[in-house]
Amino acid sequence: MDEQLEGTEAPAPISDEPIRVLIVDDHALFRRGLVMVLEQEKDIDLVGEAGDGAEAVNIAQDTMPDVVLMDVRMPRRGGIEATSQIKAIAPHTKILMLTISDEEADLYDAIKAGASGYLLKEISIEEVANAIRQVHAGQSMISPSMASKLLTEFATMVKKTDEKPAAAQPRLTEREMEVLRLVAKGRNNRDIAKELFISENTVKNHIRNILEKLHLHSRMQAVVYAVREKLLEIQ
Repeated sequence: MDEQLEGTEAPAPISDEPIRVLIVDDHALFRRGLVMVLEQEKDIDLVGEAGDGAEAVNIAQDTMPDVVLMDVRMPRRGGIEATSQIKAIAPHTKILMLTISDEEADLYDAIKAGASGYLLKEISIEEVANAIRQVHAGQSMISPSMASKLLTEFATMVKKTDEKPAAAQPRLTEREMEVLRLVAKGRNNRDIAKELFISENTVKNHIRNILEKLHLHSRMQAVVYAVREKLLEIQ
């Protein structure tokens, strides 16, 4: 892949505790390739494999993984429905979609379901480990080609809500709004900290407060919500 993935300007930090990962994909050969690569990573512990969304929900309930690598299109139960169900039973679990689907609807539905990232299978399999670390650390991951589609979806939402009556919204502080605007521009925690002259821990605290106030699970959901409710504008 020629383009750099969002949020991968530098390798993600190695976690002190192994990151517990569940792989979900209906193609056994692709799953085997992921397993072979990820088993070489000392900070990643594979806790299971699933061939469809229904099996994924059951395994996630038993193993409570830190990160789930989730395909979108699968038999019995798709990845987006499975993502929503896993987030309901294990809110701490991060879902990273890894798919061939470049459909805007799948991207948007995945974010609404609680996914923290959306990567196309055009990335090299070796890049997946770092993507797992980034998502586990609280970053949002999205393939560059999909990022532009997400912005297009934002623009569509804004147009649809132009005549929507204003409703009472959770009140974000001025600093929280600054952080949210930078998140919407694709900045990671390190870059936000540098731009606002604050520590990365402070950035994490602001993002946690934003998610709590908006009753959301991921920073990507927060951006979608903020644009839909006109709390910020995407140029």
